Amino acid sequence: MATLSMRPCGDFRTTYRQDTKIFDTRNSRGAMVIFLAALYALVILPQVVPALADAPIIGWFADGYFLSLGIQFCYYGIAALGLNILVGFTGQISLGHAAFFGVGAFSSAWLNTTFGIPVLLCIPLAGGMAAVVGLIFGAPAARIKGLYLAIATLAAQFIIEDLFIRMEWFTGGSSGSLADTVTLFGFAFDNDQRYFLLTLSFAIIMYVLAANLMRSRDGRAFVAVRDHYLSAEVMGINLTKYRVMSFGIAAFYAGIGGALYGHYLMFVSAEAFTILLSIQFLGMIIIGGLGSVMGAMLGTIFMVMLPEFMAGGVSILQNTEWGNQPFIINGLAFFREMAIGAAIILFLIFEPDGLAHRWKLIKAYWKLYPFSH
Repeated sequence: MATLSMRPCGDFRTTYRQDTKIFDTRNSRGAMVIFLAALYALVILPQVVPALADAPIIGWFADGYFLSLGIQFCYYGIAALGLNILVGFTGQISLGHAAFFGVGAFSSAWLNTTFGIPVLLCIPLAGGMAAVVGLIFGAPAARIKGLYLAIATLAAQFIIEDLFIRMEWFTGGSSGSLADTVTLFGFAFDNDQRYFLLTLSFAIIMYVLAANLMRSRDGRAFVAVRDHYLSAEVMGINLTKYRVMSFGIAAFYAGIGGALYGHYLMFVSAEAFTILLSIQFLGMIIIGGLGSVMGAMLGTIFMVMLPEFMAGGVSILQNTEWGNQPFIINGLAFFREMAIGAAIILFLIFEPDGLAHRWKLIKAYWKLYPFSH
């Protein structure tokens, strides 16, 4: 009698290594590799073969406007990922993330202009300086949490903002400071095409590091502190160590993102790092999905594109009969902030787990289609 081969039906993970894989399947890993390779190719090919610059897809992607958006995705995405490690994975709250972002921007410019350190080396050093500041202002997390910690980080935001204005030797004061072009062995990243390659490379490295951090013992300790700090303490996890460490790591990521931001604009001003930017970072991780590495980037893309869609909607509205109404003309400057607040509220109500969770549901639907369960 012929024997039937019995194969498991379902998703069985029998080892911890299988349960902590970054990519669930080989196909998803291959798709990500192909996607990133395509991004590099779309930017590099027009530089190598100028005739390809007029090709439909390549020419559209190589446009300065879309490359500028891609650069913003990268440096804001790095900073948002750091905040997600703090808030989403460790359960701490911070309303001062923009201040650490600014520390990274000013530190990189200061290290380069004062000591002549190459800009490419200044970027990680600036992340380290931001991490030190984050550890200092994250120290209250050892004793307080919740609303009290939020107020402490809000105070840190205003303290650092004030220092940006007063420390003229470091920031240039109210005049700001210049940030030099990034160079590598004489090759200058002096246009959007080249700078996109740089920021994309940094984003890949930082996201891979974060994904692997969450698979490590420290990453599991962060999650344990978030889920139930009393149980984590009973198991021997040092709450003070991991709470403060998460602030340092979050500030390090913010510093890297801020340094890339400063050298892209080639000018750093204290007015850019206000509490509004901190709220935008919180909006990125809430919309993308708390406790998700991928969610940090999805939320960043959403928040960067939201003002662009709002600007397009306002332009259309201005061409209608309502375009000359006072509430349209006077409210243009506030539509962006209103849209950000409305997006956060709507996601908290209708999609509290964020875009990353919705993406998982979509993948599961097509994986199981046409079966509903």
